Order: sequence, then structure tokens, then C-alpha cells
Amino acid sequence: MERIENFLSRHGWITLLVLSLVSHFTLFGYPKEVVFDEVHFGKFATDYFTGNFFFDLHPPLAKLLITFFGWIGGYQPGFSFASIGQNFPDSSYLWLRLLPVIAGVLLPIIIYFLCLKLHFSKTASFVAGLLIILENSLLVQSRFILLDSLLLLFGFGGILLSIIARERKLMWLSFLSGASLACAFSIKWTGLSFLGLVILWELWNGIRNKVSLKGLIIKVVSFCIIPVLLYMAIFEVHFLLLPKSGTGDAFLTTAFQGTLAGSQYAGKEPAPSFISKFLELNKVMYTANSPSLTHPYGSKWWTWPLMLRPIYYWNHAGDVPGTEAKIYLIGNPVLYWGGLLSVWLLFCSVLLHFRKYKPKLEIMAFLSVGYLVNLLPFMFIARVMFLYHYFTALIFSILIMVFLIDSIENRKTRYTLFILLVALSLVLFLFFVPLTYGIPLSEHGQALRFWFNSWR
Repeated sequence: MERIENFLSRHGWITLLVLSLVSHFTLFGYPKEVVFDEVHFGKFATDYFTGNFFFDLHPPLAKLLITFFGWIGGYQPGFSFASIGQNFPDSSYLWLRLLPVIAGVLLPIIIYFLCLKLHFSKTASFVAGLLIILENSLLVQSRFILLDSLLLLFGFGGILLSIIARERKLMWLSFLSGASLACAFSIKWTGLSFLGLVILWELWNGIRNKVSLKGLIIKVVSFCIIPVLLYMAIFEVHFLLLPKSGTGDAFLTTAFQGTLAGSQYAGKEPAPSFISKFLELNKVMYTANSPSLTHPYGSKWWTWPLMLRPIYYWNHAGDVPGTEAKIYLIGNPVLYWGGLLSVWLLFCSVLLHFRKYKPKLEIMAFLSVGYLVNLLPFMFIARVMFLYHYFTALIFSILIMVFLIDSIENRKTRYTLFILLVALSLVLFLFFVPLTYGIPLSEHGQALRFWFNSWR
């Protein structure tokens, strides 16, 4: 055991990086066809190249960054992204998929260092990072032109930076943390949970440690002013890159449309200010989340921890007769169900053994609040939602599971449970890998993996 601990102490994050690179770049670019919501986000990238205004429910940052990578790689607009299964004409689409994959590669490393800062043991921190690698649904979502891997990277990265900044009392790291957290909710508004969690923790530490006036100013600048300014600046870039009339016109007032070249309203009304356009677009983004829309693979928030409704992303007939390749956003049952059980055990542990866990109460509170603020608010959202909305809460549940095992005093029992957890996770990761990578299966092979009718 000591040899293992020494190895992890020296090479833990490097080992995770190698494993993450292998899992994420295996079959990178496959399939050479449009997958699931690439029909939307691929089109948006094309619109940035052409300058035609589009409308999306989410803030622009991830789409801007993905487009930037496409520009670096020489991506040429022209492909329509008309439907799932449409063949890409060349390999330039790989540049659009590259950044989400890189974010997926780095996420386990961020989780590893975050666990160390939360005073997990080195072994537990390594296990936490490894479990993120072995989580099938996180892997699937990072392999395509989708937003969530970037959201998770900036969100958990911002939390990590906030802890380091507090420990080392470095102003620039605090500012960088605020910027990273701003990037999270500049990808999706659900990323606000990361900023809210950090603000709550900073308030708690400020009250407990009586922060100085200078420290208070730094915190306000870091977690209030910088996020607001950066969020607005991202929209300014968005507007600058979309100066022409496009498919998004119908969502805008005639005054806004009048600022777009080629619009029927161009030059007919006084041009609104940036602030007016910014507020209008954000209001439209909020009101456009219609509760009347449905989707066959949509799901309610309470079904996510149980993984009752995975999402069917793509399919194609296999080369061998009688086989079919399918990609599903389906998670590792050990981690979904084990994470849910661990959340329940954490709450029971606090209630029944408060004194025993009192020294670790702050970390337990952080993890449990992190889970709850990333799940319960979805109770109040009426629009159609999907399993990937659970990703942030899922990661917190995995951290809770590792934390509980790491808190066991008996060393032999602790290591046995870690080995068992990793082994079971690895077995089920490999079992579901054909649905993760799109490896052809026979009808019988598919049936073995669809444990419930709702998984089909």
C-alpha cells in the first residue's frame, strides 16, 4: 500500500492524464457523421464564419471557443449540419470537436487537484479522478460539438482556483477564479451554480475569519464585478461577429434587426445601444425556454440520479450483417446509483454521527450543498430537460462517495472498498463502451445493455 501511495504522490495526475487521453482520443472523430445536437452547434459555428445572426438559448462562450478552434484548423463553412447522420465531406470537422474533447481530458485532472485541496488522501483523490474517466456519459458528451465538457471544466476549475487563491492569498488567482466561474455561466446559465457555491463558501469563510476590507474588496471584484463584465464582454464579441441578418432575426425587435446588414429594417430606426441589445437578447433567451416543447428523450430532474432515461444520439448499420452501431448518452450505473446512495448515506451520517464527523463538517457541507444546488433548482424549470443536466450534481455525488470511503478509519477496509469500487466501475465502463464509442453490436448484444425499457 505504501508503494502505491508513493507512486500516486509522484505520478498520480500524470497517470490520470495518460488514461484520460487514451479514453477520450480513442476513435476520435468517429463517427464521421453529425451526432445529436451537433445539428445545432455546428450550424452556429458556421454562422460565426459567415456573420449571419443566429439565436440560441445559451450564452455564446462555448460556441465562440469551438469556432475559434475551427478557425485555427482552417475549417471552411458550407456544410449544412442538416440532420443527424449526415456525412462530413472532409476532416475539418475534427477541429470543431477538438476543444470539447480537450476539456473532457482535463476534467479528471481538475477533480484530482480539487480533491487534494479538499483534504482527500492522495489515493482518494486519484480514485475520484479515475472514476470521472470511467463515467461513460461524461465521455460521450465530450466527444462531439457539445457544450457541457467546457462548462464542467470552467466550473470546477473556478472552484479549484478559488481555494488556491484563499490559501495563498494571491489576488490575481482570485481574479482568475472569478473569470473561470464567469466562463461557466457564459456557456450555460446553469453554470451560475458554481459561482453561487463559491460565493457562499467565501461568505462563510469571511464571517468565520473576519476578512479585512482589502480582502472584501478583492472578493467583490473577483466574484461580482469580473463575472458581470466578462459576461457582457462575451456578448459584445458575439454581436461583432454576427453583423448580418440571419435565422435569429425573428426573435428580435425591429430596432435590433435594424442593426443587422441585409435586414428589411436596416437603417429605418435609431440603432439601440449595446446595453439595450444585451438586455433584449438575454430577456429573449430567458423567455424562449418554452414549457410546451417536448422531446422523446427528455426527462424529469428526479429521474436523473436513477438514470431512468438515457439519450439516443446516433445509429448506423454495422458492416457485419445483423449488427448496428449506436451511441447513447448512458452513464456508468455504479457511479450513478452509487453516487445517489452515497448522498443519502452522507446525510444520515451527519444526523446520526454528528460529533464524529464534526471536524470534516465544512467539507461535507460543501459537497452536499454542491450536489443540492445543482439538482434541486431543476424542480422549478418547466421546459424539457435531459440527463446531461445532471452532470455537475453527478460529479459531486461521486466526490461524496469517495469522501465517505476515505473517511473509514480502518485502512484495510478503506483500500478494499476503493479497489472494489474501481473494479466494478471499470467492468461496467467496458460493458457499456460499445454504446459510448458506437461500436457495432448484434441485436442480442444491444438487448443485454438495455436493462430497462426506458433505456431504449
